[in-house]
Amino acid sequence: MASRGVRVSLLRLPPSVHGDGDHGFVPALIKLAREKGNSACVGDGLNRWPAVHRLDAAHLYRLVLEKGSAGASYHAIGDEGVPFKDIAGVIGRRLHVPVVSKSPEQAAHHFGWLAHFVGVDCPASSKLTEEKLEWQPKQAGIIADLERGTYFETEQTTHAAPSHR
Repeated sequence: MASRGVRVSLLRLPPSVHGDGDHGFVPALIKLAREKGNSACVGDGLNRWPAVHRLDAAHLYRLVLEKGSAGASYHAIGDEGVPFKDIAGVIGRRLHVPVVSKSPEQAAHHFGWLAHFVGVDCPASSKLTEEKLEWQPKQAGIIADLERGTYFETEQTTHAAPSHR
């Protein structure tokens, strides 16, 4: 596309783009914790997950379209690296289930397709993006977003029995 005169930029998103309406990894982790009766992490859970709130990511998309440089790469990072055990801890506390550690071998069975993502250590930074585009994440981080509880309310109402009037 660049050879045709289209201004192309790359915007990289972290594993968790969180916020109301999230249908990604965090809701899958909550569902799994409900099904398994525990909230798990791999090993000591110190592997780090970067994250960004969906509204901050949307704002960055707009800035890239308005001010981004052709061929440039940008990172949408609000939280540079949250220890996964902290995410598992909030899920466990909100669901009133224990937080447990799984070996890499156990994690493959416990998490299924999520195992690779749960165990990855991938801190990231948006410092250059912030400087180039004057972008500043303003929304809640992933832990604060989880603590609000809407992730848990949505899951409960989604699976509630239909009302009969």
